[in-house]
Amino acid sequence: MLVNFDSLENTSKIWIYQSNREFSEKEVAEISQNLENFIGAWKRHGDDLKASYQIKYNQFIVIAVDENYNEVSGCSIDASVNLIKQFEKKFDIDLTNKLNISFKDNNNINVVSMANFQNYAKQQKITSNTLVFNNMITNKGDFEQNWEVTADKSWHKRFLPINN
Repeated sequence: MLVNFDSLENTSKIWIYQSNREFSEKEVAEISQNLENFIGAWKRHGDDLKASYQIKYNQFIVIAVDENYNEVSGCSIDASVNLIKQFEKKFDIDLTNKLNISFKDNNNINVVSMANFQNYAKQQKITSNTLVFNNMITNKGDFEQNWEVTADKSWHKRFLPINN
């Protein structure tokens, strides 16, 4: 069952899919419609899942499930990943490459390979104050508090020079 994202518990399980490029307005509308249809009918062994989504910065798809209502199963997770894979194919985007890292440069969102991110950190183009997106978080509370943070407050800090 589709609910308002804000109404979900902070303990709700979350998945973040970052696109390698910004979605067009038309793509956002189509992705949103498909997500609403999917989540509205999303089940776990016949039982409704209490879930929602957000599209952030026209580049990140965030799916959340309140497991206090019903726990998500492997099959239901697979179904959501299949939907994401359909988006990848239809819109010629990459949403599942976990080796891509995103960060902000002024108001621009950059998505680069992990190797490039490491090089930028070595060259101090990325510093401890660079805003990064921590797509490794797993619950709504962390998403709201720790998703968009400076590099020194995320797992990204391991790539920063010691004196940075």
